[in-house]
Amino acid sequence: MYRNPHTCWQQRAELTGRMTRNRPSARTTTLRIRRLLVVGLVVVIAAMTAAIWYQLPSSSSASPSLSPGGVPPAPGGENRGALDETGRVPDGLTVFDGEIAALANLDRALLDALRQAAADAAGDGVEFIVNSGWRSPEYQDELLREAISEYGSEEEAARWVATASTSPHVSGEAVDIGEFDATSWLSEHGAGYGLCQIYDNEPWHYELRPDAVEQGCPVPYTDPTEDPRMQQ
Repeated sequence: MYRNPHTCWQQRAELTGRMTRNRPSARTTTLRIRRLLVVGLVVVIAAMTAAIWYQLPSSSSASPSLSPGGVPPAPGGENRGALDETGRVPDGLTVFDGEIAALANLDRALLDALRQAAADAAGDGVEFIVNSGWRSPEYQDELLREAISEYGSEEEAARWVATASTSPHVSGEAVDIGEFDATSWLSEHGAGYGLCQIYDNEPWHYELRPDAVEQGCPVPYTDPTEDPRMQQ
């Protein structure tokens, strides 16, 4: 069949034009690829973040394991704030909080005895709250000045607060336990751990006397002014 060459050329031109218009440009294709890559990268990052978050331990469900001695290990200072190098303590401090200077700087044997006693007391529903432990000399001096102001004289203040050079708190050899049920428990069972009340007027003040495990605690002094150590 004869076809007019001019007509055929026009038809080819029209067909070619339509194909050209329908074909995406190189720029458009590149942009689409980039969009796909960005979307894919976002999806991958989100998946990785979710996986890492899922694997993080939950602080609310974690429970400390017991040490060989049956005493829970001391937790870190993350739920107690910054370490106070003066010896001040936060409210509710227990003997198991190891990152607080008031406990960390105690004599190790005293701290171990306290923790063992506290672990056993917990079985009786009793918790040991620490009101004071190790103190810096500066903090002890501050407490003494406050006592002098409160009681009106150095002599009367000495019945309650020692000097920095004589205080067993400064040397890390004494701890003040709060709550009546805890001191009551210690007055009955403390000697078995070598933990003894030292002064009659301070039923919260305990020190380590290893001989007490077999011999019982010595008779307490009426107050610190009778303690020979306070005369040094």
